Amino acid sequence: MDDATFQVLYVFVAIEIGSRRILHCNVTDHPTAEWTGQQFREFLDGESGHQYLIHDRDSVFSIDVDAALCGFGLTVLTTPVRSPMANAHCERVIGTIRRECVDYLIPLNERHLKRTHYNGGTPHSALGPGIPEPIQATVPTSGHRHRLPLGYRVAKTSVLGGLHHEYRLENAVA
Repeated sequence: MDDATFQVLYVFVAIEIGSRRILHCNVTDHPTAEWTGQQFREFLDGESGHQYLIHDRDSVFSIDVDAALCGFGLTVLTTPVRSPMANAHCERVIGTIRRECVDYLIPLNERHLKRTHYNGGTPHSALGPGIPEPIQATVPTSGHRHRLPLGYRVAKTSVLGGLHHEYRLENAVA
């Protein structure tokens, strides 16, 4: 993708295939194997339960990066040459990100592209009806699905200058 000065920007995206959740995303104008390895270290903890990592044959996925990934207990699978369907889930997410974030926006620079909002609060349609990805790790139970838990209230965060809002539960102030 190009920015306003026609400099090529590269976007690193790591997704979990089962939930279609974006685990990590970052932007650079000059990807290297060292930068790619750092991106993996930023979201892998060795305790996530992931078993496999699929990537293409780009030069940023060097032997050293694959060895570091094996150190996290992952089996690295490399896609066949010229086979985008071998990594179709990631290709689809990248297409969605492109359509929702940058089809109507020309990023001024790397920083501007990093600040572009991707709506992670919308459930993925391939997963069937459901709730959006939670902003918080656990949601307290209330005993009834249409009542707020005691001691909690709904709070909102404005996104895109108030065009959208993201909602979450937080402790009610006494």
